[in-house]
Amino acid sequence: MTAQGLSRLSLGSKPDTKVEALNLYKDFENRRQSSTIQVLQDVSVTVRAGEFLSIVGPSGCGKTTLLRIFAGLIPASAGSVLYDGEPISGPSSKIGFVFQSDNLLPWRTVRDNVALGPQMRHEKSRSYAPRVTAMLELVGLSGFEDYFPHQLSGGMRQRVNLARALAIQPEVLLMDEPFASLDAQTRDIMQEELLRIWRETRNTVIFITHQIDEAIFLADRVMIMRARPGSVQEVCPVEIERPRSLEMKRDPRFTKLADHIWHGIERQVRASIVQEQLATMRAQPAAMEPSTRE
Repeated sequence: MTAQGLSRLSLGSKPDTKVEALNLYKDFENRRQSSTIQVLQDVSVTVRAGEFLSIVGPSGCGKTTLLRIFAGLIPASAGSVLYDGEPISGPSSKIGFVFQSDNLLPWRTVRDNVALGPQMRHEKSRSYAPRVTAMLELVGLSGFEDYFPHQLSGGMRQRVNLARALAIQPEVLLMDEPFASLDAQTRDIMQEELLRIWRETRNTVIFITHQIDEAIFLADRVMIMRARPGSVQEVCPVEIERPRSLEMKRDPRFTKLADHIWHGIERQVRASIVQEQLATMRAQPAAMEPSTRE
């Protein structure tokens, strides 16, 4: 048996494990101050095939950095990410990424935006065209294929964004606060729609959000991260049956778990706000004292 195989056995990976982060560290260089900022510290987490994992934590704790490492967009400083037990070190066709901003190409129609991924992979039109149509139907945009992004609402644009990620047929879907810019009502609707789509596709989903109620409503488990350097504080199972409706947010089990998660990060959230304010003050040039007149 190879050393790599022995390593996997020693880690105790389960056969149904889809994504596995092993002792991840990430440092960024601050060239101006000739120093290093540690963003992630010894992060390990396992995500099962078909599981929906939400990640919450204070601002600046490295949630987005962690997601970008999962996507192979940036390397870890130490540690590794495994997909189906195999290390990954760069972007993969197995992974779809939904960013907070939809980043739709304004000169392309809805259909052509969704087709972008397959086109970049040089697929033939006859291969991807039916899939694009199916994805648009899945996200509820049938009839809007020939619209341009500026003709769509924010919620519709995010549906296009999701359809575009699904069009490459990923096994894992990484989502970085995709509903953050939506109004509260549209956000609730999109949460229900995402669960409907997830039930149909059964992708493995890793979802970042600042909203605790959103994290609980969507997920099988919620991972809480500590303030920078980000690390795993706790992983909470959401023991509430599926399918779920928005009325579930008033369930006593839901509110109890929301209180538990909030108490787990409240002190760190408050501390991170103070740190951000201090960092902003340090970055600003000292205000000049007003001159006095004689």
